[in-house]
Amino acid sequence: MGALTGLRVLDMSRVLAGPWCAQTLADLGAEVIKIEHPRRGDDTREWGPPWMADADGAPTREASYFQSANRGKQSVAIDIASAEGQALIRAMVPQCDVLIENYKAGSLAKYGLDYNSLRALHPGLVYCSVTGFGQTGPRATEPGYDFIIQALGGLMSITGERDDLPGGGPQKVGVAVSDLMTGLYSVIAIQAALLHRATTGLGQHIDMALLDVQVAMLCNQSQNYLTTGKAPGRYGNAHANIVPYQVFRAADRDFVIACGNDSQFVALCEAIGLPDLPRDPRFARNPDRVANREAVIERLAAHFLADTADAWIARIHPKGVPVGAINSIAQALDEPQVAARAMRVTIPHPRNPDFETIGSPIKLSDTPVTYDTPPPMLGEHTAAVLERLAGVDAETLAALTAAGIVAVPADPMA
Repeated sequence: MGALTGLRVLDMSRVLAGPWCAQTLADLGAEVIKIEHPRRGDDTREWGPPWMADADGAPTREASYFQSANRGKQSVAIDIASAEGQALIRAMVPQCDVLIENYKAGSLAKYGLDYNSLRALHPGLVYCSVTGFGQTGPRATEPGYDFIIQALGGLMSITGERDDLPGGGPQKVGVAVSDLMTGLYSVIAIQAALLHRATTGLGQHIDMALLDVQVAMLCNQSQNYLTTGKAPGRYGNAHANIVPYQVFRAADRDFVIACGNDSQFVALCEAIGLPDLPRDPRFARNPDRVANREAVIERLAAHFLADTADAWIARIHPKGVPVGAINSIAQALDEPQVAARAMRVTIPHPRNPDFETIGSPIKLSDTPVTYDTPPPMLGEHTAAVLERLAGVDAETLAALTAAGIVAVPADPMA
């Protein structure tokens, strides 16, 4: 039993933000039915290479990108542009608790699959729309992609090295962070709406926008601007409000120090053999160090060149000062702590019994996350779900399949 066992979700979203939301709900025990185009499926099924390897190590046509955001779901392949496909969705909706979609604002109304149309069938439906710019405003009908949102939302203005340093300039984050954060905010919103439904019996429409999330997640940086009227700039790997909190170069490679308060700064200086540094009035308190950033960083940077990164980490870590090496993803996934937290999991897949993926970070004591099913093959569950939730018999299914309205693989497990 998962925390959300008994909850049924109709996932009509594609790519990342919506699927990430739905996968998180599936991890927590919800039954998630993914609606896909009968011929091409979710866009990310084709976003390879890399492709998942089969049991013999040969590449399949299952894209790694798709695998990252769709475990625990059932795939039902329906052409929602057809009247028959729309009827199938409407037949399933009254038996679902949540619907997630990420079509352009207003575009599902022409199919009768918008919130107002479906609310008439199911007043308790929690309907979550995920778009780039939301359902209102001058840009509501525009498509929204994470890269554009990182640019428009201000994130790239504070990400990257300073313009006056080598490699300076705006930089996007190395993962689609506005998509992922919107997916997580959507999970929060859905669960809040379900709690509201528990007391009122009524669902509601959730309007999630990547741009809204991007603006909100700038957190202290946006508040810094509202406080001072001065837009924050790029600090590279340094911190706008804390010093020292950045990358330093040792004799062999880079490492990171995150010194969060004055006592940690004292402990750091003692550990590295500079006990007098905190006694300098320019560096005694964090506001002093921020004001004299260049001077204190120059002193520390020169000092760290005298030994290796591992040597400095070995001295600093026992003092309780946050310090660490800069790992590649391969090194991060090999960290003993990552293994201890079960962040690498194996879920047998029809094409690879040893399929490995990244686990959920949610740890619940009484209803832990379980990994029962891998990311589905396209249309793998079409027949079973339509029979169970839409009353589609074998004869009707055969006719729908022949007309291209639905897709049923000849052998989903092949």
